[in-house]
Order: sequence, then structure tokens, then C-alpha cells
Amino acid sequence: MKRRRNAESAPTPADPPAEAAAEPAERRRDKTARPRRRRRGLGLFRLMFILLVGGGLVAGVAGFGLYRQIAEDLPDYRWLADYDPPQMSRIYAADSRLSAELATERRVFVPIEAIPRRVQQAFVSAEDQRFWDHAGVDPLGIGRAMLTAIENYGSGRRMGGASTITQQVAKNMLVGADRTLMRKVREAILAVRIEQALSKERILELYLNEIFLGQQAYGVAAAAQAYFNKGLDELTLAEAAFLAALPKGPNNYNPVRFPEAARARRDWVLDRMAEDGHITREEARYAKAEPIVPRPTRRPEVIPVGQHFTEDVRRELIQRFGAEQTTMGGLVVRTSLDPELQAATERALRDGLMAYDRRRGGWRGAFGQIAATPTEWMPALEAYQRPPGGLPEWRLAVVLEVRQADARLGWVDRGDGRGAPQARTGLMYLQDLAWARPARDGRIGGAPGRMQQVVNVGDVVFVEPMATQLPAQGRPARPERLELRQMPQAEGAVVALDPQTGRVLAMAGGWSFERSWFNRATQAQRQPGSSFKPFVYITALEQGIPPNQELLDEPIEILAGGRVWRPQNYTAGTANGWVTMRSAMERSLNLVTVRLAQQMGMDAVADSAARFGVIPNMPRYLALSLGAGETTVMRMAAGYGAFVNGGREVVPTLIDSVQDRRGRVIWRADRRACATCNAASPEAGPPDLVDPARRQVTDPIAAYQMVSLLQGVVQRGTGANAIGNRLGRPVAGKTGTTDDYKDNWFVGFTPDIVVAVWIGFDDPRSLGNGETGGGNAAPIFREVVAAALRDSPPVPFRAPPGVALVRVNLGGGSILEAFRPGTENSARRWRADGDPEGGGSAGRVDSNLGGLY
Repeated sequence: MKRRRNAESAPTPADPPAEAAAEPAERRRDKTARPRRRRRGLGLFRLMFILLVGGGLVAGVAGFGLYRQIAEDLPDYRWLADYDPPQMSRIYAADSRLSAELATERRVFVPIEAIPRRVQQAFVSAEDQRFWDHAGVDPLGIGRAMLTAIENYGSGRRMGGASTITQQVAKNMLVGADRTLMRKVREAILAVRIEQALSKERILELYLNEIFLGQQAYGVAAAAQAYFNKGLDELTLAEAAFLAALPKGPNNYNPVRFPEAARARRDWVLDRMAEDGHITREEARYAKAEPIVPRPTRRPEVIPVGQHFTEDVRRELIQRFGAEQTTMGGLVVRTSLDPELQAATERALRDGLMAYDRRRGGWRGAFGQIAATPTEWMPALEAYQRPPGGLPEWRLAVVLEVRQADARLGWVDRGDGRGAPQARTGLMYLQDLAWARPARDGRIGGAPGRMQQVVNVGDVVFVEPMATQLPAQGRPARPERLELRQMPQAEGAVVALDPQTGRVLAMAGGWSFERSWFNRATQAQRQPGSSFKPFVYITALEQGIPPNQELLDEPIEILAGGRVWRPQNYTAGTANGWVTMRSAMERSLNLVTVRLAQQMGMDAVADSAARFGVIPNMPRYLALSLGAGETTVMRMAAGYGAFVNGGREVVPTLIDSVQDRRGRVIWRADRRACATCNAASPEAGPPDLVDPARRQVTDPIAAYQMVSLLQGVVQRGTGANAIGNRLGRPVAGKTGTTDDYKDNWFVGFTPDIVVAVWIGFDDPRSLGNGETGGGNAAPIFREVVAAALRDSPPVPFRAPPGVALVRVNLGGGSILEAFRPGTENSARRWRADGDPEGGGSAGRVDSNLGGLY
């Protein structure tokens, strides 16, 4: 009951208390409006939150869509892992002098491990201090760049970049350098991906080798050469800091044009390096005191000889490695070229060709005519195009005045190329021009009797200034003496190689590489003539026939296709009856050679030519025993090399080794094995003396017998007049003169070197009656060998084990003849018809028509 009363007496919610009832109506309305207003504010907040979240979602979806669209259009970056920038290849001679450069872009690539740490630190401090910490994009760097942009707003200064080194790699190698926001987005995305795919070291390696640093230099190695003519390992701290200052603007910090700006930027880099802890403040202070002294590099000097050699090396590199790797792979190619011997070889060949041309070619006239007045001749001569093939010491000159016994000529002297060209004049004398007989329609006239028969005023010709005596005291200086020069029409080729290794030491492919790139030593197929005969005789020696075997030198008729071929000796109509094999070789008797080839069989002769590498697939015609097949100068040199090295195959090589851009040897000519070379034991032996891959193409005794026969050619035979004992050392070789004197050869050797020489016209035609290998090619051989062995003592030919050396009488004297054991007394007379004692008519066999002397 009590509880009920309390409940009844309590006011109900519907009945406001008396105080509330007494309140004003306005206040009561305000209190009821507050919850409504609060609810309305909460609703607005919810709406804004929903709009914000929704907008964020929409922006996120749009951003993701834009990212997907950009990402799908990004270039592939994964190839950077295996990227090697284009880099020039270099070809070096045997003495490490530069022979040639092969390049589409002049660039030097250096692996990161070969770039000094100071150089790396300088670029990182200057370009991207947080390089080793960020993931491709540096937010702190972006923030600093934005603050700097706000500070510089309205000043007209360009906004500083915030690109990391990784972003610069992406820009330089993938997306380009256009200044757009879209490019920056693409660059940032790629930078993150690159960081995920490549190591920091690889990224820095790409950057330091690709960055453009002015002076046409791409990469730090090229820049070190361009600015200071130094390698990276030779740079001082100040020089490394200067290079690191260049990426921001190479032209703006050129030390020659803007030395103060360059120094200020370099000092800033040094401060950054000290701030990053790479160097001390003391090191930075000393480096700042160092002046920037640019020493622009000069291109490495290239040896001026061996262009045909180098061109063959280039072709071989393309064949082995492809054109792209050859010109952009950064190959280091070591060759066998001996520059001194190469120069002597080219000189000997040119002297031989000029001597022939003066004897047989006559004077073919001037190149053309120009105005020869005192005021016009110099500019007209400067504008005249120099004919290709003139030797460096020759001058292009114009005839200014012609008298009875001399002529005055003028030429332009450019000196060392630094000063202004100077006009010079000299005199050419008739007494020096006995060789300049007029050549017209293939006929050569008599020696000129007056200067007007040689040149006229205005003629443009080649001359060579000659040394003159110094003027006597008090007397005026004599005019400079000039000699008329003419490029020969005949061509030639020379190959000099090491018979033990096959390394080609020198090779001249013609008169001048400038006149013709065609290499007549390796590309021209010519008939070897009598220089092929040793490969006929070696088949008999291999079968045990002794060098004193008597062979018949009598006329022989060869029937072929209803026609008869009657080969003759060089002296037509002569026959000597029975002669020894040695005498037949020394005198180069054609009739004996044909009979011997008939007796041995052309299959055996062709097999010999193939084994020695002279003619791989020689037709089986008897006329080819006299050298009617075709071969090259290089193959002939290699074939003769097998005689002197004990019968082993000679494979000519121009390249010793090839290294890639990182220094790894990727090809080597020397195939000898050495299983013990790296052994620590003192008993470890040397490498094999002979490459086991080289075949034995003939037995050592037969090879030595051929060496002995070819020595006789030089001492008593067709090579005696040109060579004989003039070299003061053992020499062997063979002359060669083809039908109608179209090709002249001499191929010979000493124990140390093989030299093959060829002379002829590119379009085969006669060199002239009586022009033989002994007269034209042998003197060139002599000069080349003399240059090659000038400082070497004479070395005898080494007889192989088992050979029997027996003294035999020969033409009033005696020699040591080489015999295969058991054949010392086996000599007998042979005829082609098999009759051991001779008699009867000459043999007759079928063969192709042909004839060589």
C-alpha cells in the first residue's frame, strides 16, 4: 500500500513539473530543436564521409585503371639484366699497337667492379644520396624538390629534378627524355620494377656507362679520356668529383668555357661526398685546392700499314661472331701482324712493281690539266682530287714551265696541317726520265730526248721530292729536285708466315688498299705455274724414289679431244735426255715433270695438292701437273710451310685471340693443350710443342728431301741469280712462270719463315716475253726475308731422325743428298711407258690441252 501511494503521488512524464510549466514557451521550443539540429549535423557528416569514401574509391579505381593503362604500355625492362651497350672493337698488332677500330658508336664500357669506388661514390653523392636505400623512387627527394619549387615560385627558375639514379636509367634507356608528367609517371613505375629485377650494382653500372657527360663522351670511362686523357684508375679525387658534376649540364660546366661554374659545381660534389662520409673534410679541402686542368685526349694512333691484313681480320670476325658483335661488341682482337715486317713487305712489293713498270710500262701521261698561271695554279691544284693509290711521300704537282732539259713544277705543302698551306716549287730533270718512254696502244717508244715529250705546262702529275746537297756557303740554295712518279698497272701479293704455327706475320694484298680493297693474297685465284711442281715430286719421294733417280727429259705428246698437246721446257725445243730428279727440279724441266706425273698417276698428284691445302679439288688432267690449276698466294705459302716443319699441316691464322668486353678469351688460335700448366708441382711440364690437331700431311723424311731439292733451286737453279747466297743463310724455294708469262711466282722459306710472292695483272695478260718468277718475284722474296731475319743468326734446316745423308758428286762438286734409309743405291732410269732403261718413242696419254713453261 505504501509503495502504491508513492507511485501515485509521483509525477508522470506527461505532466511537466510546475517549474517547467512556468518556463517561457520560446525556451521550451529551443530545447526541443537541439536534438533535431544534432541529428541533422550527424547526417551531414555521414554524407560527407560517404562522399569522401566514395570519391576515394572512384579515384582509386580511376587511378588503378590509369596505372593499368600506363603499365600495359610500358617497354620491357627485363632485357636490362643482360644489356651490354654498344662498344667499339679494337684490333691490335702483335706488338700491341692499335691496328684498327671497328665501331658504329665510339663508346667504352667498364664493368662495375673495374670502376673505382671513389668514382662511384662521387656520382651517388651528386645525383642520388639515398641510392643504396630507396626502392627506385625517393619520397624524401621528391619532398625536397617540391619545397624548392615553392620557394622558387615566380622567380623563373626551372624546377629541380628529383629523379633517382634508377629513374635516370629508365629515362635514358627506356622512356625517353620528353618533359611531361606522363613521362615522369612511366619513369617512376619502371624505376620500381627495375629495382625489383636488378641489383643496385647492376643499375649503377648501367648508369655510369650510359650517362652523357659532354665532349661526345658516353659513360665515365669515355669522359675520363675526353677531359683528362686518363683511365678511370688514374683519376684524382678532384677529377672524379668534376665528372660527377657533369650530368646536371655538361655544356654548362665545360671547364674550358665556364671554368668558374665548373669549379663551383665540383666543390659542391666534394662537400656532398664529405657529408655522406665517403671522404674526410680534410680530403675535400685538399681536392678543392686542385685546379681543373683539362687535357683533351687524342684518338689512339693507328699503324699506317697492313690495311689488307686488317680487312681480312674484319671479315673473319664477322664470319665467326656476326656483324653486330664485331662492330658493337667491344671485342679486343690480338693479331699476328708484325708492323715492322709488314712495312718492309709493302715496300718490297711496291719497289718490285715500280721496277717492272719502269721496265715494261712506259709513261702513260698526266692525270689531267689545270690552269698554270701564277695566281691560279695553287687554288686549282688544291681543288684537284688526288687520285687514289699515290704513296704518302708523293706530291700532286702541276707543271709550271717546260724547258729542253728540265721542267719547273709547283705543289701545295700542307705541313703538319696546323698552318696555312704553302706553295712550293722544284725542278724535274730529263736525265732522270730515261724510263718515261711514251706508251701508246700497248707499244713502248724510245727514251725521251727532250722534256716536251714527257710533260706540258698545266699537266697534273705525281712527283717525289728527293734529298739534295746542302748549298755551299755564300751560294744560293739549289731548287728542290723532283722525280716523276707513276702508279704501276701490274699488281702483286705477298704472304709471310711462321711455318711452325701458321701465324701470318705480314700480308700485302696489292699495290695500295686505297686503290683497291681486293686482297690478291687471299681472294685472287691464279695459276701457280712451276711453283706447283714440288707437290708433284713429293708423291715420288713419299713412295721411296730417291732424289738421284734418273728421269727422261724428252718430248712427249698428250692427246685430248682429237688434239695433241706437246709440252715444252722453258727453253723451247731443248731436251736433256736422262737427268736426275734433283736436276729436273733445279732447272724446272717441264717434260720431266709431266712424265713423272704420268708415272705417279694424277690421282696421287691431286691427293698431294689436297693434303697440302694448295688445290683442294684438283681435276685429274695431266696438264695441271705443270701448275695449270688455280690457287691463292696464302695457300701456296701454307703448302710450302709443311715442307719445312717436318710434314705437318699448316693452317694460316691472322688472329691470335679474341676477348670480349669483360676480358674473357672467347676464341684462341693456339689449340695446344697443357694439362700441367696450372699444377703447383715443380715437375709440371710445358704445353705441347705441336698442336695435336695438325695433321701429318707427309712423312718427315720426304719433307726434308723436298727441302734439300728446293735448296738446290736457290743455289744452282732458277732462283740462283736473284737469291743465291745473298741472304747469308740456308734458303729454299721455287720459281713459277705460267703460260705466256701471265703469272710470276716465287715461294720459298728458311727454317723460320715462309714467303710467297705473286706478280701479274688483275685481268690476266702477259707481263712480257722473258718476264719470269726468278726475275720479278724472287727479288721481292729476298727483300722480305732479309727484313724479317735482319737481326737473327743463320739457322740450318734440321734433318729428321732416320734420314740418311750421303755425299754425292754433283757437277764438279759434291753435296749431302738426303735418302730414305735403304734407298741410297736404288736409283734407276724411268720412262713413262714403264721401260726401266729407256728406248723407244715417247709415251702418249690422254689429258686436257694446256701448256705452261
